[in-house]
Amino acid sequence: MSTGTGAGVVDLDDLGRWVRAEGIAEEIGEVTPLAGGTQNVVLKIELDGRPVVLRRPPEHPRPTSDRTLTREITVLRGLAGTDVPHPRLIAGCTDTSVLGVVFYLMELVDGVNPGEEVTEAQRADPALRRGQALAVARALARLSAVDPVAQGLDVLRKPGGFLAKQVPQWLGQLESYREFAGWDPAGLPDVEPIARWLTAHLPPEPEPGVMHGDFHLNNILLAREEPAVAAVVDWEMCTVGDPLLDLGWLMVTWPQPPRTLEVGGPFAQLGGLPTRAELVAEYAAAGGRPTRDVDWYTALAGFKLGIVLEGTHARAGAGKAPKEIGDRLHRHAGALLTLARSIADGEWSVHP
Repeated sequence: MSTGTGAGVVDLDDLGRWVRAEGIAEEIGEVTPLAGGTQNVVLKIELDGRPVVLRRPPEHPRPTSDRTLTREITVLRGLAGTDVPHPRLIAGCTDTSVLGVVFYLMELVDGVNPGEEVTEAQRADPALRRGQALAVARALARLSAVDPVAQGLDVLRKPGGFLAKQVPQWLGQLESYREFAGWDPAGLPDVEPIARWLTAHLPPEPEPGVMHGDFHLNNILLAREEPAVAAVVDWEMCTVGDPLLDLGWLMVTWPQPPRTLEVGGPFAQLGGLPTRAELVAEYAAAGGRPTRDVDWYTALAGFKLGIVLEGTHARAGAGKAPKEIGDRLHRHAGALLTLARSIADGEWSVHP
């Protein structure tokens, strides 16, 4: 028996045999698609009456899908026992003969995604929203303190210096878009001057640390009525590198002027959130890494994310992605690079 999810299919008979063989549960009950997980299938499944979450690649997996899910399993397993808020891994399966893809089961976290909804308590209490936003910075500080070797996560580390590779890597990524007919690199502003500034002001290589890779409000589950983070989710970009790039990522995506992305949804629209400078101060006070170069990391985050988003615009111009999405992401890419350029020119800073 299979269940159609709208985003994919899971054979419940095969899944049932696996959970019984693994000693996880005896019976599978109701199956419900969950919101979020735009790149993967995310289902709530009752196992012996207990709700858990199954995450697997999309119905038509990409070539990298199984590798990505295997990475997530490694990360969630490695975060066990740390004080980083995350969904607890129940079990992972890298044997593709079971469901045809890699998948895993994790706990169902009672939390709210600020990009999708707000609770009545959040709506009514600006102090709660502010406290929750500061808790996001504290959660990031906890992640930056994780020892990748001790937690078995150093397997995610790539050879060579992390920071020194960033500018050449992303310039190369941008150059690769020339394969798409009609894409004009001149349409993306400020790339070369930002690259020169980043290279000229490169900080020393850091002690390697665990980084989420896409740390922003929409990848957070907030507690419903407490000033706390229930879980950081969507670990598919996690790596071992420089955790301060996560802080820069939070800065460029933070839903306050200058705003570059549509992040934070109804939570951000209610207002009352701390400034970027207050987030940085909270991160530092919670034991995060030294933040003296936070402007540099913010510029790097804008540079990198802008180039990543421009890829969809390039593909859209060649008919390989929807034009309206490509146009929207191109505007976001331009805003990110404009922000990075303003840092490079000394016209804007995270600090007040």
